[in-house]
Amino acid sequence: MADKKKTEKEPGRIKQLWQVFNLTRKTDKALVPFLLLTFLAPLGVGIAVALLFNNGSVLTLVLYITTGLLLSVLLSLIVLGQRAERTAYKEISGKPGAVGAVLRSALRRTWQASEFPVAVNPRTQEAVYRAVGKPGVVLIAEGSPSKTKKMLEDERRAVLRAVPEISVHFIQVGTDPNETPLYKLNKKMRSLKHTLRKAEVLAVSHRLTSLSKGNSMPIPKGMDPSKVRAPKPR
Repeated sequence: MADKKKTEKEPGRIKQLWQVFNLTRKTDKALVPFLLLTFLAPLGVGIAVALLFNNGSVLTLVLYITTGLLLSVLLSLIVLGQRAERTAYKEISGKPGAVGAVLRSALRRTWQASEFPVAVNPRTQEAVYRAVGKPGVVLIAEGSPSKTKKMLEDERRAVLRAVPEISVHFIQVGTDPNETPLYKLNKKMRSLKHTLRKAEVLAVSHRLTSLSKGNSMPIPKGMDPSKVRAPKPR
């Protein structure tokens, strides 16, 4: 039994990073040049500073070069994680349930959201999702803007009936110039102006959840958000 557990162990961190790198570079052709630049630039600066200011001290030389190397590794991991996440979101963009996958895996704890939509058209699979955070209530539309417009307005009225005077924001996810790409959804939500405190976020979320209990909408067919997560280095 113990041997079986050992064989089922997750791969080590180095192996995980290698897997993420290989998966990402298949679709992101700019990944390798970006990583090379990110790694070599800080290291080069560290070596240059070490040679200029070491004053004959071997210890100072080693410290500057080591600092440059550590900074290179850190920045490379950050770039790899960001581009891997972006690639993963591009892969699922446009599929039913993609917004739910982002809400489940990418939002910080300051947000209250569900991977399940609050409104969905069962025929066309257009859907509206709701998130509650310090900016207020954010309604995110997935699908054709013309078909989700009425759904957004209906949900806005429902929110305001439950919580009058709350700030309600609309975000249309898509690839058109006036829409928000899926991989920028998290950033877009963070950029909204804060109007609530943490305790108020929880109160609003509980109020909306209690009123909509029993009316939860099914996830759009085509995607299981619990199985879609952006790969990130650990």
